[in-house]
Amino acid sequence: MPLFSNKFSLKKTPQRKQIFTALKKDSSPLVLDIEPIKIKLGEQESVFEDGDWIPENGIIGEKHKENEELKNCIQRLEEENNLLRLRAEILLDMLTQTTAEAHINEKELLQLRQQSTNKISSKR
Repeated sequence: MPLFSNKFSLKKTPQRKQIFTALKKDSSPLVLDIEPIKIKLGEQESVFEDGDWIPENGIIGEKHKENEELKNCIQRLEEENNLLRLRAEILLDMLTQTTAEAHINEKELLQLRQQSTNKISSKR
């Protein structure tokens, strides 16, 4: 008997049988037809959609729909406001550029007038 036994050595496991049904390559994938979850507490009905409970009827349902419409309106107005701010910024940039060009043209015109008056006075 060996001094150190192979008591903790790994034993070879037998090969498992493959038990599965082979799907054909042309078979269509499984389609789950899941309807939304609905709950009714008293006269209040709610539906679970996109991770939120949405009231369907009653005063709370009406307020929820109104709130959703207001949220959409706020988002649309914020986008419109951002667009108008961008347009105003572009117009200010255009105005600045035009003013700078006009100022440069004015300086050049003054220099040309001075040169022409100097030439005329030197010829006399």
